Amino acid sequence: MNIVCLDLEGVLVPEIWIAFAEESGIPELKRTTRDEPDYDKLMNWRLGILKEHGLGLKEIQDTIAKIDPIPGAKEFLDELRSLTQTIIISDTFTQFAAPLMKKLGMPTIFCNELEVAENGEITGFRMRCENSKYTTVRALQSIGFDTIASGDSHNDLGMIKASKAGFLFKSTDQIKADNPEIPAYETYDELLLAIKKAL
Repeated sequence: MNIVCLDLEGVLVPEIWIAFAEESGIPELKRTTRDEPDYDKLMNWRLGILKEHGLGLKEIQDTIAKIDPIPGAKEFLDELRSLTQTIIISDTFTQFAAPLMKKLGMPTIFCNELEVAENGEITGFRMRCENSKYTTVRALQSIGFDTIASGDSHNDLGMIKASKAGFLFKSTDQIKADNPEIPAYETYDELLLAIKKAL
């Protein structure tokens, strides 16, 4: 019994924080998990910048409303879901992901929650569990699933390496160079073929 676990940002949709950095004119917010492996450190740093600029959830959601899936992502996901169970495991937040899930045909997503004040200020965040991608893959394995995983960033490596098959997708040259044992792909056709072979 197989289950495919996919990252969201950079794999199926553009990076939300990069889009928001461009929209808001705050280039520091372009920093993502591709650059910073420590997610808590990255998020707390982001929240500090938002507070400094007086920006909250609404401004980010306005940007997200304009984001479309990466070309070919929905078709890839549709075909994959016709072959096997598929879950998106992301370090993003339900308040960010919900509109994007509609555009992807409402796949299952496991992600986290933002803490938002009445005035819309993002005051904190609650992670579903520690090291959530790796922990979720191990939990799925504990109930009888063989996992196949793919992602693009530092925080995807745990679930990729713990799975029976794992692939980097649209990753950075540095992450690929640091993990030469993980097959790396650039197109949905290549990734779909690799997953089909692993099923």
